[in-house]
Amino acid sequence: MRDLSSLPVDPVGPTDHVREGDGEPLIVYAEFSCPDCAVAAARLRERGDSVCFRHFAIAARSPRAVKLAIASEAAARQGLFWEFHDSLFADQGRLDDPHLWQRCELLGIDVDRFEADRRDPELAEVVASSATAAMRAGATGAPTFVVGGELQAQFPSGPS
Repeated sequence: MRDLSSLPVDPVGPTDHVREGDGEPLIVYAEFSCPDCAVAAARLRERGDSVCFRHFAIAARSPRAVKLAIASEAAARQGLFWEFHDSLFADQGRLDDPHLWQRCELLGIDVDRFEADRRDPELAEVVASSATAAMRAGATGAPTFVVGGELQAQFPSGPS
């Protein structure tokens, strides 16, 4: 574990995706094509922890990572970030565009608006800024957790 007192981890703010649960939000830097991130997301949801999801999508590590992160931000513009998040992690074998459109239809996301939003450079900047912030904080892989001001590469034990 690494003390973050000298590293810049932004506090949870109004633009973050936060799922309310027990305790202070646990910050998770993750990406949607990562099997370990999917397992962590499921475990956190089962435990009922409050979670602040931040993108750590790097195209060099996973060709679909950035596109999926942008897609989740497009879903967020329609108020369905967490539903989209859960659906991506629940079925990682189907992350290509035709499957994303099917997800949108199942979740009630307007596909035309979703597609227009995915092309918005502002969303690409949101995702890139999040990944940069993760690296600046010292994250080296996904998932990475921030618990009690400490960066952890392993799943945190106990309530956050």
